[in-house]
Amino acid sequence: MPIANVPDRHSPRLMSAAEATVGGAFALPPRTRVLLFGRAGQVGGALARRLAGTCALTGLDRSDCDLADSAAVRAAILAQRPDVVINAAAWTAVDRAEAEPEAAHRINAQAPGTMAAAAREIGALLVHYSTDYVFDGRKGTPWTEDDSPAPLGVYGRSKLAGEQAVQQAGGAHLILRTSWVYGLTGHNFLRTMLRLAAERDELAVVDDQIGAPTWSEAIAQATVQAIGAWLAEPDRRAQREGLFHLSAAGQTSWCGFARAIFELAPDLPRRPRVRAIGTEQYPLPAPRPAWSVLDGSRLEAAFGIRMAGWREALQDCLDSAPRMR
Repeated sequence: MPIANVPDRHSPRLMSAAEATVGGAFALPPRTRVLLFGRAGQVGGALARRLAGTCALTGLDRSDCDLADSAAVRAAILAQRPDVVINAAAWTAVDRAEAEPEAAHRINAQAPGTMAAAAREIGALLVHYSTDYVFDGRKGTPWTEDDSPAPLGVYGRSKLAGEQAVQQAGGAHLILRTSWVYGLTGHNFLRTMLRLAAERDELAVVDDQIGAPTWSEAIAQATVQAIGAWLAEPDRRAQREGLFHLSAAGQTSWCGFARAIFELAPDLPRRPRVRAIGTEQYPLPAPRPAWSVLDGSRLEAAFGIRMAGWREALQDCLDSAPRMR
């Protein structure tokens, strides 16, 4: 069922690294109407917790609105007539997308385009998330918003098509590209490593893909900051719309991320040895970009948002969890 003003039962304490991501405090006006798609996902759940009690929030998940049904998506927006639409829903099964490209396109490209058109019709701001997978990973220095995308697989192509659909709709929008999203809920690398810590003495993890692990709670906080700034200062909206990179500062490999998890997580039943391997030793259906580091300079210039380092945010994420046994 749709949820409104989601109770904050599982919100973590105030996080030092996450709180350090933002400059001036821009709160949403209490009467701001926000419609959130994907409220049960990693980023959507973090947004629902952060926005609870601060605005008129309605959250939808897949049981409330089928994103593959354009008419249902449009009807949901027109029925609510929100001030802000946030699309935190996506097809994120990267490998499955290779076998089901049409389904991935409907969710990642068609649905955002429908949302953008409906949001423009009612004068709402659309916030949409995209991914580092729109790049081919061959640059070697942080990707900027001006770099030309060249996705390697179906997932990346579908997300790029979603970006283009939002832009072509011509309404007010924020497209936020992020990378390597993790958190304490949902399916993600952090939770997989914590589970495997109880099962194995040694793990082999890819060491030649480089990116920035980004905590879902930090993404949510930065998003709320950006929306608040956009609402608060109408005369600056033009420079605060468009495409922005939103990911943790710094860089590591999946192997480095795994080692940091086992180093920093409290009370693990064991701390497995992590052996570095190459991508070719762990073949998957979908190709991954070898270099996914995103440059956040434009986000900082427009909103005063400076993301914390990935390792600092990881520590805060782990500290926010109940003690692990």
